[in-house]
Amino acid sequence: MANQGASNQARRTLPCAPLLRYNPRAMPTTPPPPTSRAAQQALAQLANPTDAAILQRFFKTGPGEYGAGDVFRGIRVPVLRHLSRSYAAMPLPEILRLLASGYHEDRLFALLLLVRQFECGDATSQERVLHAYLQHTGQINNWDLVDLSAPNIVGAWLATHDTDLLARLVQSPSLWERRIAIIATLALIRRQRYEPTLTLARALLRDPEDLLHKATGWMLREVGKREMATLQKFLDRHAAAMPRTMLRYAIERFPEDERKAYLRVRCSVFGS
Repeated sequence: MANQGASNQARRTLPCAPLLRYNPRAMPTTPPPPTSRAAQQALAQLANPTDAAILQRFFKTGPGEYGAGDVFRGIRVPVLRHLSRSYAAMPLPEILRLLASGYHEDRLFALLLLVRQFECGDATSQERVLHAYLQHTGQINNWDLVDLSAPNIVGAWLATHDTDLLARLVQSPSLWERRIAIIATLALIRRQRYEPTLTLARALLRDPEDLLHKATGWMLREVGKREMATLQKFLDRHAAAMPRTMLRYAIERFPEDERKAYLRVRCSVFGS
Protein backbone atom coordinates (compact mmCIF):
# COMPACT_ATOMS: atom_id res chain seq x y z
CA MET A 1 0.00 0.00 0.00
CA ALA A 2 1.22 3.46 -0.82
CA ASN A 3 2.68 5.62 1.92
CA GLN A 4 -0.33 7.68 2.98
CA GLY A 5 1.62 10.12 5.14
CA ALA A 6 4.44 11.03 2.80
CA SER A 7 2.68 13.89 1.04
CA ASN A 8 3.85 17.40 1.87
CA GLN A 9 0.69 18.96 0.50
CA ALA A 10 -1.47 20.98 2.86
CA ARG A 11 -4.58 19.11 1.70
CA ARG A 12 -4.87 15.36 1.34
CA THR A 13 -5.72 13.89 -2.06
CA LEU A 14 -5.71 10.40 -3.51
CA PRO A 15 -2.20 9.11 -4.27
CA CYS A 16 -1.31 9.34 -7.94
CA ALA A 17 -2.26 6.14 -9.66
CA PRO A 18 -1.75 5.47 -13.38
CA LEU A 19 -5.20 6.77 -14.31
CA LEU A 20 -6.46 8.36 -17.48
CA ARG A 21 -6.51 12.12 -17.89
CA TYR A 22 -9.77 13.99 -18.08
CA ASN A 23 -10.97 16.55 -20.56
CA PRO A 24 -12.23 19.75 -18.86
CA ARG A 25 -14.37 20.45 -21.93
CA ALA A 26 -16.37 17.35 -21.07
CA MET A 27 -17.48 18.88 -17.75
CA PRO A 28 -20.98 20.36 -17.46
CA THR A 29 -21.17 23.94 -18.77
CA THR A 30 -24.64 24.93 -17.51
CA PRO A 31 -25.46 25.17 -13.78
CA PRO A 32 -27.04 21.85 -12.70
CA PRO A 33 -29.81 21.62 -10.11
CA PRO A 34 -28.16 21.21 -6.68
CA THR A 35 -29.61 17.77 -5.96
CA SER A 36 -28.01 14.45 -5.18
CA ARG A 37 -29.76 12.87 -8.15
CA ALA A 38 -28.36 15.46 -10.56
CA ALA A 39 -24.90 15.03 -9.08
CA GLN A 40 -25.03 11.25 -9.45
CA GLN A 41 -26.12 11.59 -13.06
CA ALA A 42 -23.14 13.86 -13.72
CA LEU A 43 -20.80 11.46 -11.92
CA ALA A 44 -22.14 8.51 -13.90
CA GLN A 45 -21.25 10.32 -17.13
CA LEU A 46 -17.65 10.71 -15.91
CA ALA A 47 -17.23 7.05 -14.96
CA ASN A 48 -14.29 5.15 -16.42
CA PRO A 49 -14.38 1.35 -16.04
CA THR A 50 -10.62 0.98 -16.60
CA ASP A 51 -9.81 3.45 -13.84
CA ALA A 52 -12.47 1.88 -11.61
CA ALA A 53 -10.72 -1.49 -11.84
CA ILE A 54 -7.42 0.10 -10.81
CA LEU A 55 -9.03 1.82 -7.83
CA GLN A 56 -10.83 -1.35 -6.75
CA ARG A 57 -7.43 -2.99 -6.33
CA PHE A 58 -5.66 0.04 -4.86
CA PHE A 59 -8.22 0.53 -2.10
CA LYS A 60 -8.29 -3.12 -1.04
CA THR A 61 -11.92 -3.93 -1.81
CA GLY A 62 -11.58 -7.71 -1.86
CA PRO A 63 -13.22 -10.04 0.68
CA GLY A 64 -11.70 -9.59 4.13
CA GLU A 65 -9.80 -6.42 3.14
CA TYR A 66 -10.41 -3.06 4.79
CA GLY A 67 -12.38 -1.72 1.81
CA ALA A 68 -14.33 -4.90 1.18
CA GLY A 69 -17.39 -4.33 -0.97
CA ASP A 70 -16.63 -0.73 -1.94
CA VAL A 71 -17.50 0.14 -5.54
CA PHE A 72 -15.77 2.73 -7.72
CA ARG A 73 -16.87 4.71 -10.74
CA GLY A 74 -13.27 5.47 -11.76
CA ILE A 75 -13.09 9.26 -11.34
CA ARG A 76 -9.99 11.12 -10.20
CA VAL A 77 -10.07 13.60 -7.32
CA PRO A 78 -9.18 16.67 -9.45
CA VAL A 79 -12.24 15.92 -11.58
CA LEU A 80 -14.43 15.65 -8.50
CA ARG A 81 -13.08 18.93 -7.11
CA HIS A 82 -13.75 20.66 -10.42
CA LEU A 83 -17.30 19.33 -10.59
CA SER A 84 -18.02 20.18 -6.94
CA ARG A 85 -17.90 23.89 -7.75
CA SER A 86 -21.12 23.47 -9.68
CA TYR A 87 -22.87 21.93 -6.66
CA ALA A 88 -21.66 24.24 -3.90
CA ALA A 89 -25.27 25.28 -3.15
CA MET A 90 -26.50 21.72 -2.56
CA PRO A 91 -28.60 21.61 0.63
CA LEU A 92 -27.29 19.51 3.50
CA PRO A 93 -30.06 16.83 3.27
CA GLU A 94 -29.16 16.30 -0.40
CA ILE A 95 -25.47 16.01 0.45
CA LEU A 96 -26.30 13.36 3.03
CA ARG A 97 -28.28 11.41 0.44
CA LEU A 98 -25.21 11.49 -1.76
CA LEU A 99 -23.05 10.38 1.16
CA ALA A 100 -25.25 7.28 1.46
CA SER A 101 -24.35 6.17 -2.07
CA GLY A 102 -22.69 2.83 -2.65
CA TYR A 103 -20.17 4.48 -4.97
CA HIS A 104 -16.91 5.61 -3.40
CA GLU A 105 -16.61 8.72 -5.57
CA ASP A 106 -20.15 9.80 -4.69
CA ARG A 107 -19.27 9.71 -1.01
CA LEU A 108 -16.00 11.53 -1.64
CA PHE A 109 -17.90 14.14 -3.64
CA ALA A 110 -20.37 14.57 -0.77
CA LEU A 111 -17.48 15.08 1.65
CA LEU A 112 -15.95 17.72 -0.60
CA LEU A 113 -19.27 19.57 -0.42
CA LEU A 114 -19.42 19.18 3.37
CA VAL A 115 -15.91 20.58 3.73
CA ARG A 116 -16.82 23.51 1.51
CA GLN A 117 -19.99 24.23 3.49
CA PHE A 118 -18.07 24.06 6.76
CA GLU A 119 -15.35 26.40 5.54
CA CYS A 120 -17.83 28.92 4.13
CA GLY A 121 -20.43 28.71 6.89
CA ASP A 122 -21.06 30.66 10.05
CA ALA A 123 -20.82 29.06 13.50
CA THR A 124 -24.35 27.64 13.31
CA SER A 125 -23.78 26.14 9.88
CA GLN A 126 -20.45 24.67 10.97
CA GLU A 127 -22.03 22.98 13.97
CA ARG A 128 -24.76 21.55 11.75
CA VAL A 129 -22.16 20.15 9.33
CA LEU A 130 -20.09 18.69 12.17
CA HIS A 131 -23.07 16.89 13.68
CA ALA A 132 -24.13 15.54 10.29
CA TYR A 133 -20.58 14.31 9.67
CA LEU A 134 -20.37 12.52 13.02
CA GLN A 135 -23.79 10.94 12.53
CA HIS A 136 -22.72 9.44 9.20
CA THR A 137 -19.24 8.08 9.90
CA GLY A 138 -20.44 4.70 8.68
CA GLN A 139 -20.27 6.12 5.16
CA ILE A 140 -16.81 7.66 5.71
CA ASN A 141 -15.31 4.24 5.37
CA ASN A 142 -11.95 4.40 3.65
CA TRP A 143 -8.73 6.17 4.49
CA ASP A 144 -8.92 8.71 1.67
CA LEU A 145 -12.43 9.74 2.71
CA VAL A 146 -11.23 10.26 6.27
CA ASP A 147 -8.04 12.07 5.34
CA LEU A 148 -9.78 14.48 2.98
CA SER A 149 -12.44 15.48 5.50
CA ALA A 150 -11.46 14.92 9.13
CA PRO A 151 -8.91 17.76 9.51
CA ASN A 152 -11.14 20.21 7.66
CA ILE A 153 -14.34 19.50 9.59
CA VAL A 154 -13.63 17.78 12.91
CA GLY A 155 -10.17 19.26 13.33
CA ALA A 156 -11.23 22.75 12.30
CA TRP A 157 -14.09 22.60 14.81
CA LEU A 158 -11.82 21.43 17.62
CA ALA A 159 -9.44 24.31 16.92
CA THR A 160 -11.92 26.58 18.71
CA HIS A 161 -13.77 24.08 20.93
CA ASP A 162 -13.12 21.48 23.60
CA THR A 163 -11.30 18.37 22.37
CA ASP A 164 -13.24 15.83 24.48
CA LEU A 165 -14.79 14.53 21.27
CA LEU A 166 -11.44 12.94 20.36
CA ALA A 167 -11.49 10.69 23.42
CA ARG A 168 -14.84 9.26 22.36
CA LEU A 169 -13.79 8.71 18.77
CA VAL A 170 -10.46 7.06 19.59
CA GLN A 171 -12.24 4.51 21.79
CA SER A 172 -14.71 3.60 19.06
CA PRO A 173 -14.86 0.02 17.77
CA SER A 174 -14.88 1.53 14.27
CA LEU A 175 -11.49 1.68 12.56
CA TRP A 176 -12.64 4.72 10.63
CA GLU A 177 -13.81 6.69 13.67
CA ARG A 178 -10.47 6.03 15.34
CA ARG A 179 -8.71 7.23 12.20
CA ILE A 180 -10.95 10.31 12.11
CA ALA A 181 -9.78 11.10 15.64
CA ILE A 182 -6.04 10.98 14.96
CA ILE A 183 -6.20 12.57 11.49
CA ALA A 184 -8.39 15.41 12.80
CA THR A 185 -5.50 16.50 15.00
CA LEU A 186 -3.63 17.64 11.90
CA ALA A 187 -5.64 20.86 12.13
CA LEU A 188 -4.38 21.31 15.70
CA ILE A 189 -0.80 20.46 14.77
CA ARG A 190 -0.92 23.23 12.18
CA ARG A 191 -1.80 25.56 15.06
CA GLN A 192 1.15 24.35 17.17
CA ARG A 193 -1.14 22.36 19.50
CA TYR A 194 0.55 18.97 19.86
CA GLU A 195 -0.78 17.43 23.07
CA PRO A 196 -4.04 16.08 21.54
CA THR A 197 -1.99 14.19 18.95
CA LEU A 198 0.38 12.82 21.58
CA THR A 199 -2.50 11.77 23.82
CA LEU A 200 -4.19 9.87 21.00
CA ALA A 201 -0.89 8.34 19.88
CA ARG A 202 -0.44 6.88 23.36
CA ALA A 203 -3.98 5.50 23.24
CA LEU A 204 -3.29 3.86 19.86
CA LEU A 205 -0.01 2.15 20.74
CA ARG A 206 -1.80 -1.19 21.07
CA ASP A 207 -4.31 -0.70 18.29
CA PRO A 208 -4.35 -3.79 16.03
CA GLU A 209 -5.00 -1.95 12.75
CA ASP A 210 -2.12 -1.18 10.39
CA LEU A 211 -4.05 1.77 8.95
CA LEU A 212 -4.06 3.31 12.44
CA HIS A 213 -0.33 2.66 12.84
CA LYS A 214 0.33 4.52 9.59
CA ALA A 215 -1.99 7.40 10.45
CA THR A 216 -0.52 7.82 13.93
CA GLY A 217 3.04 7.68 12.69
CA TRP A 218 2.20 10.26 10.07
CA MET A 219 0.71 12.65 12.65
CA LEU A 220 3.72 12.19 14.93
CA ARG A 221 5.98 13.04 12.00
CA GLU A 222 3.93 16.19 11.40
CA VAL A 223 4.57 17.17 15.02
CA GLY A 224 8.29 16.57 14.52
CA LYS A 225 8.37 18.74 11.40
CA ARG A 226 7.32 21.65 13.58
CA GLU A 227 8.88 20.81 16.94
CA MET A 228 11.43 17.99 16.79
CA ALA A 229 12.14 18.05 20.51
CA THR A 230 8.50 17.20 21.27
CA LEU A 231 8.59 14.19 18.94
CA GLN A 232 11.93 12.99 20.31
CA LYS A 233 10.63 13.20 23.86
CA PHE A 234 7.62 11.08 22.88
CA LEU A 235 9.81 8.54 21.10
CA ASP A 236 12.24 8.29 24.00
CA ARG A 237 9.32 7.25 26.20
CA HIS A 238 7.33 5.10 23.80
CA ALA A 239 9.48 3.86 20.89
CA ALA A 240 10.00 0.47 22.51
CA ALA A 241 6.23 -0.10 22.64
CA MET A 242 5.30 1.34 19.26
CA PRO A 243 4.14 -0.87 16.38
CA ARG A 244 6.93 -1.06 13.82
CA THR A 245 4.96 0.74 11.08
CA MET A 246 3.99 3.56 13.43
CA LEU A 247 7.58 4.05 14.49
CA ARG A 248 8.94 3.93 10.95
CA TYR A 249 6.45 6.56 9.78
CA ALA A 250 7.25 8.79 12.75
CA ILE A 251 11.03 8.73 12.20
CA GLU A 252 10.98 8.91 8.40
CA ARG A 253 12.65 12.35 8.36
CA PHE A 254 15.33 11.50 10.93
CA PRO A 255 18.99 11.04 9.97
CA GLU A 256 19.77 7.41 9.23
CA ASP A 257 21.77 6.83 12.41
CA GLU A 258 18.91 8.12 14.58
CA ARG A 259 16.37 6.00 12.71
CA LYS A 260 18.46 2.90 13.28
CA ALA A 261 18.89 3.75 16.96
CA TYR A 262 15.13 4.00 17.54
CA LEU A 263 14.49 0.81 15.58
CA ARG A 264 17.09 -1.00 17.69
CA VAL A 265 15.26 0.10 20.83
CA ARG A 266 12.09 -1.46 19.50
CA CYS A 267 13.85 -4.61 18.34
CA SER A 268 15.32 -5.09 21.80
CA VAL A 269 11.75 -5.51 23.06
CA PHE A 270 9.91 -7.19 20.15
CA GLY A 271 12.82 -8.87 18.39
CA SER A 272 11.81 -7.59 14.95
